[in-house]
This record gives sequence, C-alpha cells and structure tokens, in this order.
Amino acid sequence: MILSRRHFGLGLAAFGLAACSGTAPMSGSGSDGATGVPSDLRPVPNAGYDAWVAGFKTRARSQGLSDATLSSGFRGAGFLPGVVTRDRNQTEFSRSLEDYLSIAASDERVSKGRAAFARHRQTLTAIEAQYGVDARIVTAIWGLESFYGERRGNVPVISATSTLAYDGRRGAFFENQLVAALKILQSGDVAASRLTGSWAGAMGHTQFIPTSFLAYAVDFTGDGRRDIWSDDPSDALASTASYLSRNGWTRGLPWGGEVGAGAPAGSVIQPQAGGPQFSVTSNFRVIKRYNNSDAYAIGVGHLADRIGGAGPLRASFPPDANGLTKADRIALQKRLTSLGFDTGGTDGVIGPNSRKAIADYQSSRGLAATGEPSLELLRGLG
Repeated sequence: MILSRRHFGLGLAAFGLAACSGTAPMSGSGSDGATGVPSDLRPVPNAGYDAWVAGFKTRARSQGLSDATLSSGFRGAGFLPGVVTRDRNQTEFSRSLEDYLSIAASDERVSKGRAAFARHRQTLTAIEAQYGVDARIVTAIWGLESFYGERRGNVPVISATSTLAYDGRRGAFFENQLVAALKILQSGDVAASRLTGSWAGAMGHTQFIPTSFLAYAVDFTGDGRRDIWSDDPSDALASTASYLSRNGWTRGLPWGGEVGAGAPAGSVIQPQAGGPQFSVTSNFRVIKRYNNSDAYAIGVGHLADRIGGAGPLRASFPPDANGLTKADRIALQKRLTSLGFDTGGTDGVIGPNSRKAIADYQSSRGLAATGEPSLELLRGLG
C-alpha cells in the first residue's frame, strides 16, 4: 500500500523527517541570517489582516483573554505571507512504508536516539514510572517530531495561527489554535518572545499544537511552567507521555513488532504489499492518536525498538514501481554522487535531491532529463 496523507503544517513527524538525504525540507525565499527564519515568514503590512485581528480581539475577550494578554501576544505579530503559501501549496505525498522507515529509522536517527536516551535516561525513567509509557516510545516520538530537539521551529505561533485564521481556508480550526496559544501566554507557561514553532503552529520538542498543549501538557520539572520549548526537554517528554497515557496507553504492553521476530500477539497488518507484516496491539492504536497514520505508528515503534538495541527489520520489501530494490537505489545514489551529481545522501529514498541529480546527469549525457530512476539508468552508470 502507498501511504498518502495531507499533513498539518510541517506535519507531526514530517517536521522531523524533512532532513533525510533523499528529500529536502521546504525553504523560503531567503533567510534572515540572524534568526534563520525565511524572509517570507516575517511580518508584512496587510490591512485586511489588521482589520481581522481587531475583530478577533473582541471575540477573544469574551473567551476570557485579558487586554494585557492580547497586547503582549500581538506585539510584533503580523501577517506572514509564507505561511499562506505553504498552506496552499501542501500536496498529497505518496511514500512507501519502506521509504518512510528508511527515513524514520535511519542510521543517524537511531544513533542520535540512543545517545539522547542515554543522556536523559534518568528523566525518561522517571517519566515512565509516573505515566506508564515506555521511555523508548517517548524518545522515538521526540526523534520523529523534532530530531531530538534540533528542529523545534522558530516561527512566532501567534503570527502563524492568526495568519491562517485570517486566510480562512481552515479558519475556525486556526482561530481555536490562536485562542489556545494566547491562553498559554496568559497562564505564564512561556513568554511571547519564546512562543515559537512550525509555520502552522506546532510547538516544542514534540510538536504539540496549542489545543493539545492546553489539554495534556505538564510541568514535570516543578518550576511552575509547562515549558516544552526549553533546551531542557523534560516537560516536553513528560507531556508526550501524559498525552499517550490519557489516550489509553497500557503500561507494560509492547506496541507490537514484526511478525516472526518475537512480536506479541495482536492484530496483523501489512501496510505495503509484499513487505513485512506487523502484529500490533492497542498501544499501536494509541500512538496513532498522536498522528493517525499506520506508517507513523510503525515508525515510532520500530525506532523505539532500534533505540533499545534491536536490529533492522528481518523481512525485505519488494522492488519499487521502477523495478529497483533499496540496494539498487542506494547504488544509484552512490554512483551519481561519485560522478559529481550529488544526491544529498545515500539512504535509498529517491526524493527531490536524487531526482535533480538524475536529471542533471541525463542532461549532461544528452538524454531526456526525466529525473526518473530506472534499472537502465543504474546499468548505464557502470
């Protein structure tokens, strides 16, 4: 089965998965060197937006938001054209489970996950004891959502959510997120200057949207603030465990595993025809409450297992639509790169970087620049 879904903003998971070798994260039209924020994600004058904000403030006051909160929240906020562009340009993406897992459980993500788990073992153990959620699962979600905190997002959430609420395509949803974000400020959990996230408002180490933050975030450090933005990930990791626990996580029950590799008894699924089968439990379905995708839940579970010391999947995936196995695709990337056509890495995932390298190679040889991989192309590379 090919997996398709339209993701929320950078996507729960997609934000972290953007940094794979075969694909490229979305970029803006230039970057502010001081903040790293693309230029189209900085406020620009917009009279319509200003009028909408004035009307919104009246509605917000009726929901218990103070003038002081509204003033501090919107100080420096504004219309972000790049947010609208990204929202409107979201497309359905198709990615096989094999490709998804190549990214979600890449060697780099596994090694960084093991290091992060070791570094925060005491905190993670305490979180597991309190909430009953496997510490490796929490670590894996952290790894998929923000690459263990390396990519938390630096777009002001008030600007992002108010822009999307004003734009109107998902106006009611984002107005609710905007109200929730302002309530976060009013509660004192974070200063307005630190209320940042993805271009669509997903926040912190594990990319909570504002309404989920209000419902599930916890102050694990005991400093009086639920701070999921801090360099210290404790509150964010505990909040993730809180989310899973309150959505039905069963203490001590594995998520599942590959059939034939000691997986617990459960429902058997095979997301990709001809690929591995997985036996999954009720905790697999709880992970899907975080992101309603079989691929995501398998990615979290498999990455968690790898962080815990398990090896790769045992069963192989069938060749892709072009007749290429993962080993073939890796060989193709390596040969192109050795010839000076950089694919950005050799993970076997044919993303935009690899397709550009293929097209550039084809052009250099006087061939039609299709950018499509094939067995013929692989053989021609020697």
